[in-house]
Amino acid sequence: MARGWRYKVEAAVLALFGLMGLLFLLHGDDGSSGRASGGTGGPFTPSPTAAPETPPPPPAPSATRTVCQENRTAATLAGFADLPAHIQDFLRFRHCRDFPLLLDQPEKCSGEVFLLLAIKSWPGNYERREMIRRTWGQERAVAGLPVRRVFLSGVAPGGALEARRLNRLLRLEAAEHGDVLQWAFHDTFFNLTLKQSLFHAWLEARCPSARFLLNGDDDIFAHTDNLVGYLQGVPGAGRQHLFVGHLIAHVGPIRERWSKYYVPEQVTSATAYPPYCGGGGLLMSGYTAGAIRRASLGLPLFPIDDVYLGMCLERAGLAPASHAGVRMVGVRLPSATLDPLDPCYFRELLLVHRFVPYEMLLMWRALRRPGLACGRHLEVYPSL
Repeated sequence: MARGWRYKVEAAVLALFGLMGLLFLLHGDDGSSGRASGGTGGPFTPSPTAAPETPPPPPAPSATRTVCQENRTAATLAGFADLPAHIQDFLRFRHCRDFPLLLDQPEKCSGEVFLLLAIKSWPGNYERREMIRRTWGQERAVAGLPVRRVFLSGVAPGGALEARRLNRLLRLEAAEHGDVLQWAFHDTFFNLTLKQSLFHAWLEARCPSARFLLNGDDDIFAHTDNLVGYLQGVPGAGRQHLFVGHLIAHVGPIRERWSKYYVPEQVTSATAYPPYCGGGGLLMSGYTAGAIRRASLGLPLFPIDDVYLGMCLERAGLAPASHAGVRMVGVRLPSATLDPLDPCYFRELLLVHRFVPYEMLLMWRALRRPGLACGRHLEVYPSL
């Protein structure tokens, strides 16, 4: 009886998320690790054939059907044999940047797009994608301006069975919501730059008229109304340079092997990175997205995606900028006794990193509650 009761409770909870019943059967790693939504583990080795149950996709922009061969000369680098396996894989396949598009959304930008929400999401992160769809990532008009949404994903780097299951999940989501882009490469942390590069190629082919983009992870909370309000005041209506977020400067490669962000000298001998914005969430204009795409064509991939965007900006003669409304490390409260989800601390911000799905729902509902009174600590949210 106890087991039956537990399953009934689980079923009731899963029903809130539509397809969660399927995900319950697809038990596996949620891919979360640090900033990246791209999952961890698994080789860098590209895998165009990792989705055997996926029907052949239509010809995709900037895609090739041939398997990119490894660069065998990478193994001749001094100290190569002592590098971690994922860095060895990166060096062997760094030149590979064209992969088949398994799931496309060719009509996503058929009309005007003022703001395109481009969210990097590991295949297994269904709960995060579904909550974004229900809250701040809704496709709607804000102040009469159209907001559209795409999730950017690769193939799960686990076993073939997990990859097939999660591919089916993404196909179901794409059929229901029309918002998933998936390429045939292993979705890992060091492949986030590859994901970014492939997205910019898709953007150039499928959505060149988008005025602005929010580029971020699937664990951010974006105050979409504030984003549109801010972007309405940006000169040039997307046809001038804009690249803002949490600015990071005067830092360089981490050489400690224990770090997730370890970058050895075999990858780069540089001791400093150009200024860049934290990749958890940033805003750019369509003009700047095009400049990044053109600059990237002559720039080798780098394993840290937000640093790579900074490299592209530098190559294009552009600079990133800071915006106080973008918080990659959360909101600092004046006292530890205050509620970190008090909407009064978020109502003027653009986006905040590190939200779990239920927090997104609480914050979305709280910020949209009529007559939100601030200036005092809110113990409860009675109108939720």
